[in-house]
Amino acid sequence: MSGNADKAAVATLSVWSNSCLVILKVVAGVLMGSVGVMSEALHSGMDLVAALIAKYSVKRSAEPADRDHQYGHGKFENMSGLLEGALIFVVAAIIVIEASRRLLSLADVEYVPAGMAVMAVSTVVNLYVSRRLFEVARRTDSLALEADAYHLRTDVWTSGGVFVALGVIQLTGWRYVDPVVAIVVAALIIRAAYSITSRSTDGLLDRTLPEHELRIVKEILLENETHFVDWHRLRARKTGSERQLDLHVTVPSAMSVSESHALVEAMESEIRLKLPRSTIVIHVEPCEKDCESCRLAESERALRKCK
Repeated sequence: MSGNADKAAVATLSVWSNSCLVILKVVAGVLMGSVGVMSEALHSGMDLVAALIAKYSVKRSAEPADRDHQYGHGKFENMSGLLEGALIFVVAAIIVIEASRRLLSLADVEYVPAGMAVMAVSTVVNLYVSRRLFEVARRTDSLALEADAYHLRTDVWTSGGVFVALGVIQLTGWRYVDPVVAIVVAALIIRAAYSITSRSTDGLLDRTLPEHELRIVKEILLENETHFVDWHRLRARKTGSERQLDLHVTVPSAMSVSESHALVEAMESEIRLKLPRSTIVIHVEPCEKDCESCRLAESERALRKCK
């Protein structure tokens, strides 16, 4: 499958898996009277909303640039991540409020073995789906799918925690374990929400590319430095899974338009090869003085012509 088709397929898988888990957990939580299981049902409900948002943003971000969005639709993925992070914070707050109320008035938890079975199923399903999401997110550099994957990976740990808590209740009868575990679940959710929100905000605020990616660009420029005088004003940002870079290159004044164009095209191709899904714009400027770098570039140009 192509990258976009693969992203759409795994996003759809996430929607269906979360739909089934929400129904299963709500039924189990109501029958059991467990705030831990109900917090997991709410968590999965937010996971479902997040999966729907991710599915929509993946579809929109794959659309080509148009008249109204001349830089493409990549930021739909950043918006998706930001919304998903906000949803996780809301879920965490609701869980903490409900768990605190339950701590003040402990209630019996019923049908514990059935609840443990539901949590086990949830853990296995979310582990599988989150792995698929992470795999496709890394291959396609999709922030929306990565955010969805973090949602589900958090659900893996929280479902496992509720499973252990129900086991403790079954063995000891300690009812307070249920709301305490729910609060721990909320803490894990908040941590994931902060990570997702900060990364999404970086893209919306046009934060520069990571240092290791900028180093790749600078190394390519260094490899070609004998062909031009100097470079400056390198700017880079990431929009969804797309990288956008621009810089200025000074060339010898005697270099023809076709030669400078060929030089720029070669460097852009090298950058795209090492940093896929990149849009590069290199502005060419003539050198206005007779400097040593200009003479060296002219000598290199003359040598290439002789060959």
